[in-house]
Amino acid sequence: MAAGAPRPPTANGTHSAASAKPIQLAVTLPSNPQTKVHLHLTLTPTTLLLHSTTTSPETPSSSAALGSFVYALPDRYNPSQPLSTPLYTIPNTVDFTTRLAKVLVRKTGKACYVSWSGDLTGGVMGGSVEEEMEVFKVIVEAVVAEVGKGAAG
Repeated sequence: MAAGAPRPPTANGTHSAASAKPIQLAVTLPSNPQTKVHLHLTLTPTTLLLHSTTTSPETPSSSAALGSFVYALPDRYNPSQPLSTPLYTIPNTVDFTTRLAKVLVRKTGKACYVSWSGDLTGGVMGGSVEEEMEVFKVIVEAVVAEVGKGAAG
């Protein structure tokens, strides 16, 4: 199709960005094999949407409530410092969610919508800084790998 040529009409919901299929992953923590981090990732050409939570034998197997929800995007003038704004906040998860959204923006170059509703207090290390950083690293590695697969495929 020539540049500037009109595009054929599409039915509602059939645009390629609207038809992105969610990817669901469950990652076991190396230091705590009973705790799983569940990721629900939707990738589009310009954005990613990530909902993440944790489950363990100590937590009931019900649906996780929405934790903090943050929007972050690259700053054109200072790429090393993404911009972010919380859309919905829960005090004990907003810092983790904001840091996660900003790191994903830096690693992927895409605008990111990120929610986190995980609870690490029932884990082996009781929600220590080391455990939180391990979860953070696991999430970033899994998302960056999936974004890489999408770019390659």
